[in-house]
Amino acid sequence: MTHQPLTQDSARPWAPDGEAVVDLAGPVDLPRTLGIIQRGSGDPAFRVDPGVWRGGAAGTSGAGAWACFRMWSPQSSRELGQVLLRLDQLDVSRVRAGLWCAGVEASSEELATAALDRVPALLGAEDEGWEDFDLLLDALGDDQSTALARIRRRHPGVRLPATGQLLDQLVTVTLEQKVTHGQARHGWRELLRRHGERPPGPAPDWMRLPLTGEQLRRIPSWRWHQMWVQPPMAATVLRIVERASALHRLAACPGDAASLEDLQSRLTAISGVGVWTVAETLQRTHGAADLPAVGDYHLPALVGEALTGSRTDDAGMLRILEPWRGHRQRVVRLIRLSGYRHQTFGPRLSPADHRGR
Repeated sequence: MTHQPLTQDSARPWAPDGEAVVDLAGPVDLPRTLGIIQRGSGDPAFRVDPGVWRGGAAGTSGAGAWACFRMWSPQSSRELGQVLLRLDQLDVSRVRAGLWCAGVEASSEELATAALDRVPALLGAEDEGWEDFDLLLDALGDDQSTALARIRRRHPGVRLPATGQLLDQLVTVTLEQKVTHGQARHGWRELLRRHGERPPGPAPDWMRLPLTGEQLRRIPSWRWHQMWVQPPMAATVLRIVERASALHRLAACPGDAASLEDLQSRLTAISGVGVWTVAETLQRTHGAADLPAVGDYHLPALVGEALTGSRTDDAGMLRILEPWRGHRQRVVRLIRLSGYRHQTFGPRLSPADHRGR
């Protein structure tokens, strides 16, 4: 993947509607911070652009990302407009943001201002708990904490991002329920390729905007089948869409523990949305630092083997993570960053494809 310049050619200058340099006042590793948002190498709405990045300790100039999304009014739940965002890492702590807007209920200037205000949270500026976590690791001093501290020292620029895009992330994670990695990525990719719109500005050809609730409602059931989305998941997506207005309001919910606990209970009240779906969503929308994904097929084995040498289940994983309560998702992120791979047994699952029937 190559870095696409802000100016494509002399006939289309494509001056951004808004541009700013965000200084995080500390290391930010853009690829590793934002990588958890990207759904596979073919994600049509979000992709990290490594540029000349080769995996430095804190992030290296030349890394970047493309993103497109819709902005919603939390008061009226009306669509303010569509945004194309380009991020470029300038140095260890600074990232340049350039964006292009197509206003619906807001002008391009108002939309650009509102979108730029969200960029720091997307880059993890509100993730302020790592210092307390570092102190906790030092205070515990056990072998596991010492190992986690070593990983942390190798990756001081990793942060927990907060997209604020609650509806989009809920839909994306729902498509990942109880299916293989390939099926999940295929469903999201095909949904946007077949039904998504082009974002404004000099977007790469592959980019498509996430769908609105109304657009999702109009997709017939046979189309979901073509996209390899099982009927229970499609039904859950439609139930989520019925609450789109409320979700746009809830997206502005603070990221503190008490607010997130209330938000969890509201989201799990939607039939088909369980604790795993909520955890995977809030980790990305609100930077939830203490919300490991209970119910994940692989995570308990990974955490158990990495920290104790033995596989475990969800209950065992929570017991293992208890000493780091308040930072349990940070522990999971560090384990994944370490490169550790738990043992696997048996052949990879190859699900049957019944779409032609």
